[in-house]
Amino acid sequence: MSQSFLSRLPLSRYEMDRDHLAREDPRLLDRLWRDSATRVLPIFNGSALLAADGSLALLHPEAIERGHTSVYLGRSLSTTSPEPVGTPIVTVELEDAGHFAEANWGNLRSIATQLSDRDAGLFTEALAILNWHASHLFSPRTGEPTVVEKAGWVRRDVASKLEVFPRTDPAIIVGVTDNDDRLLLGSNALWESNRYSLLAGFVEPGESLESAVQREILEESGVPVVDPVYLGSQPWPFPASLMLGFTASVAPGFTGLGTPDGTEILDLRWFSRDELAGSMNEIRLPGHSSIARAIIEHWYGQPIDEQP
Repeated sequence: MSQSFLSRLPLSRYEMDRDHLAREDPRLLDRLWRDSATRVLPIFNGSALLAADGSLALLHPEAIERGHTSVYLGRSLSTTSPEPVGTPIVTVELEDAGHFAEANWGNLRSIATQLSDRDAGLFTEALAILNWHASHLFSPRTGEPTVVEKAGWVRRDVASKLEVFPRTDPAIIVGVTDNDDRLLLGSNALWESNRYSLLAGFVEPGESLESAVQREILEESGVPVVDPVYLGSQPWPFPASLMLGFTASVAPGFTGLGTPDGTEILDLRWFSRDELAGSMNEIRLPGHSSIARAIIEHWYGQPIDEQP
């Protein structure tokens, strides 16, 4: 895992102290909401409120209602942000945009590369934890409603006392190359037909990351691979994934082109660097906020310019 590769991962940037010990205070959110030093990040329909300069809009508590779900995200460590180091930050999920309806809201996929390190990590953390809350309103054991505890980092089944903690779904994503150092890209059934990306999939229970790499590539393309090498990881809160980036090589003796599974992957193409550069007017690559784009450009050797 190299720093040069990690620098390509916009959602892996972070300048926050999650301040986990403070979560044990059952009155923490109440105290923070009364503290004028606290700043609040509003989230509505998966988007964050933006300031005029495109940064995240962090509001004074009195400027916004407490909302449906509030979570303590931690304290800012940024020395370049307007807020002082140590500023406590809470996120709140709004059920209604209210008087912010005409304000500027930003989608993480679209604006991640434009945000500072602090803001990129803050938005990613907020979206991930709020997505978890939205999918865990009821106990998996009893079906009864759960209550929020530990400043938003635990939900508890009151009847059974079961504590439910946030979970992240690990998924591998792989830059597969052949003996000629061509890169394998696939077109997913859920995308536009001209969009191509790396093959990826979720890690199954009881499976190592390396085994998941080999299984997923074989399932989706019919291509056997060897020598999985870990590159780095990036959270992907859409809704709750951790993308684990790998490279892998086509197994010795395999000379085919591969066959798309026809369910998830509808087309496969192998690209040399020249072929990929020459195809930018006919295909679309993953967005710049994704680890897929980072792995493709890592193989390519430099950022890839796309046709407008």
